[in-house]
Amino acid sequence: MTPANIIAEVFYVIIGIIFILVGLKALKDPNAQKKGTTVAFWFILAFTFICGYWLPKWITGLAIVAMAVITGIKGVAQSASDVPDPKVVRERADAIGYKIFLPSLVLALGAVILTTIGAKVPAMNWMTANNSICISAVLGMILVLALTKASPSYGVTDGTRLMDNVGPTGILPQLLTALGSLFTKAGVGTVIAGFVASVVPEGNKLAACAVYCIAMAVFTIIMGNGFAAFSVITVGIGIPFVIAQGANPIIVGALGLTAGYCGTLCTPMAANFNIMPAALLEVKNKYAIIKSQVPVALCLLVIHIILMYVFAF
Repeated sequence: MTPANIIAEVFYVIIGIIFILVGLKALKDPNAQKKGTTVAFWFILAFTFICGYWLPKWITGLAIVAMAVITGIKGVAQSASDVPDPKVVRERADAIGYKIFLPSLVLALGAVILTTIGAKVPAMNWMTANNSICISAVLGMILVLALTKASPSYGVTDGTRLMDNVGPTGILPQLLTALGSLFTKAGVGTVIAGFVASVVPEGNKLAACAVYCIAMAVFTIIMGNGFAAFSVITVGIGIPFVIAQGANPIIVGALGLTAGYCGTLCTPMAANFNIMPAALLEVKNKYAIIKSQVPVALCLLVIHIILMYVFAF
């Protein structure tokens, strides 16, 4: 193993331990619903993170299938949590003020700075993007504890509670990214190109832009990931029907990707954007965020089509 892999595995083990704690939280709850399947889900997930590097791929695949089945039968339920008193939370928030956003800033800037250093300094090549994010998260946690003067154990307790709130949705982005790679290798883009060729009038640039942008949004809605949709739809539609007619590939690529983000605003599959925030904010309707974003997304999609037609040709 390289130094980069060793560091990554340390953080994977830490993440796996968090999943174990979520499972134990359900196991210790005497009133927990669907306790058996809930505990099984979190323990299997922890197993893949802690042992994944050394496991044969087929075992990891079986573990993913098992988790999908448990999720499909709605076998994962949230267990009881010690929720902080709202009055105390309000008082603490007023005392800390906007300084509470500093850890998030440290996480973002730290990841960028450390990744840049890792790319430019040969001795620091173990500082990959993933490792930089993890190290920045640790720095952010240290700053949180310093600002709040809370016990380190509270980070574990509340982190476990938040992970329990999010549930299986938290790992959906990883699975959808893998699905995008699978679709690309399977030649889905070629199949889409054949279908679009029979629908879009030859030489109609506006129709080509519209189909490309709409397909990006729709495929992103299905996959929940604009990057995964981009490779498939650009190969199937963007290159043969838009760029082939003389469009600027830089403008097409930029607007095509952000057109996909219009779909991100409309789908529960984009769990990290739409479902996780609702869970973290403990919104009663988990689709409330999506409902408020759909009108904006539709307007933006129309604007994308117009911008691509006007500026790409």
